[in-house]
Amino acid sequence: MRKKTIPVRTVSENRGQKRKVKRKKAWSVTKITLATVVAAFFAILFLTPIILTITNSFMSSSEISANYGSVFATNSSGGKVYISEKVNLKFIPDMVSFSQYITVLFKSPEYLLKFWNSVILVGPIVVFQLIVATLASYGFARYRGRIREIIFFAYIILMLMPYQVTLVPNYLVSDWLNLLDTNWAIWLPGIFSPFAVFLLTKFMRRIPTSVIEAAQIDGAGEWQIYRRICMPLCKGAVCSAAILVFIDYWNMVEQPLILLTDAEKHPLSVFLSKINAGEIGLAFAVATIYMVPSLLIFLYGEEYLVDGITYQGGIKG
Repeated sequence: MRKKTIPVRTVSENRGQKRKVKRKKAWSVTKITLATVVAAFFAILFLTPIILTITNSFMSSSEISANYGSVFATNSSGGKVYISEKVNLKFIPDMVSFSQYITVLFKSPEYLLKFWNSVILVGPIVVFQLIVATLASYGFARYRGRIREIIFFAYIILMLMPYQVTLVPNYLVSDWLNLLDTNWAIWLPGIFSPFAVFLLTKFMRRIPTSVIEAAQIDGAGEWQIYRRICMPLCKGAVCSAAILVFIDYWNMVEQPLILLTDAEKHPLSVFLSKINAGEIGLAFAVATIYMVPSLLIFLYGEEYLVDGITYQGGIKG
């Protein structure tokens, strides 16, 4: 019998293979380095306004006027003045001052009043929208049919429409129900917004049917399946929806301006735009206070937000 001959690589072939491996490793390291540099650049670019707002809120009024006075200057007729000099962007104040926060928190209660107006308007929307969305999503996910698919398609169409398109119908309905200039004019459209329903429905539909069938065999009813199976598996999606809904309605401007004629009921997001040029320092302090809830919620729920967006239902292994 003949012996099988095993081909032996030459020294040059081995060296060539090693060079290819080294080139691939070098190229992969280069790509990772470039991606890191680009990501760091955009991260710094997007964080710069936030850092400027926070640091400038600790400046005195005179220092803010000296650095940014030309930006907010107006002429005798109230129009903007052409900026002929460079604006001095400062990240570190010459002397740390808490006078702006003292004015906002203690001397001028209207700022805190607008802050609590924002909390009162946004809090119920987040809570009850999630309650409605989880129940509706469970129904859309568990039961299929032509009518339900048409209703769900209508939800998607409504979600794709910007709020400015539905603002006039909301105004007419609120006027017909005598809800104008009340918090219900903001609450009701927000509570029944289709965004969370769409997000949670797509999430629940990816829960394996075998899990639900096993629960039914064990004698679990619909309420038990909803509460003990769907809700624990959808915890990340619910938290993601809560964060996104909160940020969306925390920054709302059009709804209060149109549906709330009483300025005393306006949230802080509307009031920020009404701070005049003589209160630039207060604007920085109020903006910093305004950002605190969103930043805290995002930092606390960052893992849930990422988990809810990347993990699309089912059971983790």
